[in-house]
Amino acid sequence: MNQVPHKLYLPEDKLPEAWYNLRADMKDQPDPMLHPGTGEPIPADALKGIFVEELALQEVDGATREVSIPGGVMDYYKTFRPSPLCRAYHLEKALGTPAKIYYKFEGNNTSGSHKLNSAVAQAYYAKEQGLTALTTETGAGQWGTALSMACAFFDIDLFVYMVKVSSQQKPHRLSVMRTYGAEVIPSPSDTTEIGKKILRENPETGGSLGCAISEAMERAAKKENCRYVLGSVLNYVLLHQSVIGLETKAAMDLLGEYPDMVIGCAGGGSNLGGLIGPYMRDKLTGKASPKIIAVEPMSCPSLTRGRYAYDFGDTGMMTPLIKMYTLGSGYIPHPNHAGGLRYHGMSPILSKLYHDGYMEARSVGQRPVFEAAKLFARYESILPAPESAHAIRAAIDEALLCRETGETKTILFGLTGTGYFDMTAYNSYLDDTMSDYRPSDEDLEKSFATLPRL
Repeated sequence: MNQVPHKLYLPEDKLPEAWYNLRADMKDQPDPMLHPGTGEPIPADALKGIFVEELALQEVDGATREVSIPGGVMDYYKTFRPSPLCRAYHLEKALGTPAKIYYKFEGNNTSGSHKLNSAVAQAYYAKEQGLTALTTETGAGQWGTALSMACAFFDIDLFVYMVKVSSQQKPHRLSVMRTYGAEVIPSPSDTTEIGKKILRENPETGGSLGCAISEAMERAAKKENCRYVLGSVLNYVLLHQSVIGLETKAAMDLLGEYPDMVIGCAGGGSNLGGLIGPYMRDKLTGKASPKIIAVEPMSCPSLTRGRYAYDFGDTGMMTPLIKMYTLGSGYIPHPNHAGGLRYHGMSPILSKLYHDGYMEARSVGQRPVFEAAKLFARYESILPAPESAHAIRAAIDEALLCRETGETKTILFGLTGTGYFDMTAYNSYLDDTMSDYRPSDEDLEKSFATLPRL
């Protein structure tokens, strides 16, 4: 019998009771949000007109290391947490690698992903403030589903702008959101002025997260007692997602294990930032130095080919300016199956850490990603989401490298969710109709030309 179990669930008395704020251990803080008109940093009070008040305060707090998880959030967490830390014994055997492969599986809830960790917190704070409605965007649909669940629980109306191409690829995601009471609008749409403008300029567009953010923000601004919330990129989202890494670290400590490398898929940064938190803390404080790898789609390579600059968070240029790795707020990704990894920018926290050399990044094509997904599903019995399969691809590549070198390394990656709503993508791969798209330098330069000049 193997000494380490296939799955390990933390005992309830060892669940994290506070979120971890990674910024508190960063020697150099991410640059602040700026007002696009004045170029001056935006204080928390100004952000309260856009975000839920408590979330605005969390967004600008770079000093508080631990933030207590409210009781109402903990009560909900216990319906789906802890999530299991798994040892991929069968995959290791199939690869013939001496490496030890672990993954943290966040798909054991109805949303099918890690997004519920922050959705619960955001809906809770909105309810505490007395808000009656929220708006948001969603790409692949995991965030929209998670927030639909949380808003249903806390009795809050929700309006979700879903990237149009994703709504076409994953219609059943819409059904789940609607089941929980959300109104779902494919974006760009004719329900907002920004949506109408985008459609006039490009009637056939499949949309982007930048477009959907603009529409959701416009809707929130015009609706009484309503705020805009989002499921990635911002500092407070990474704060809530830290439960992933805190649970992972506690479980690996019980096993006497420490990863040589930590791998996560990267779109806006929510899952990656949550997973790496305590390991990045060790790196920042000099306690250990694991290799941390962000894996993004070749079609939307914000870290590997983007610019580190101030940019708008949305296509309609309604947000404050954010210092991040970006492809330009007007960048429209190719309508492939990267799903939630189609955002033009990257979390300010992760952008800063990457810029300062604390982590590395790589981009991968669709076909190698789905090849890895199929292999993982065959041996580990979980059908992974396309987003998660980016991390699986890198983990397999690292394990195969260990086979070549004979090194016994410990690999940890984040399995962010399940792929049962992504069968259109799987069929495309299995039918050999899937292609890989890489934007040209010329295409990227056109998008970079629209970056704000400060």
